Amino acid sequence: QVQLVESGGGLVQAGGSLRLSCAASGSIVSINAMGWYRQAPGRQRELVAAITSGGSTNYADSVKGRFTISRDNAKNTVYLQMNSLQPEDTAVYYCLAGVQRTGVSEYYGYWGQGTQVTVSS
Repeated sequence: QVQLVESGGGLVQAGGSLRLSCAASGSIVSINAMGWYRQAPGRQRELVAAITSGGSTNYADSVKGRFTISRDNAKNTVYLQMNSLQPEDTAVYYCLAGVQRTGVSEYYGYWGQGTQVTVSS
C-alpha cells in the first residue's frame, strides 16, 4: 500500500556531489519524520540525516557541513544533497519514512529499497 522509491545514487570521485531523492506513494494520510540511513559492508546501518514534517533536521557528525536534507511535503519526497563526498561515504543509502496510511491510526516506518553510492579516491 505504501512504496518508497529512491533515485540518484551512483559512482562519483572524491570531492564530487550527488543528490538522492525518495518519493513515497500509495494510501498515505500523512508523513511525519523522514530520514536517510546508510550501511557499508561489514558495518551497522547508521542514521545519516533526518527531518521532521516541520523542517527540523539532525545529522550524523560525519556529514555535518557536507550533506543537506530537505523535503517537499506536497510531493511526499525527501532529498539528500551530498557534497564533498569522501570514500568513507560509500554505502547503500536507505530512505525511511514514518507513514500514517489510510484506515490506520498509527504511524509505521517504511523503508526504501536502497541505492548504492560509491565514492572513488
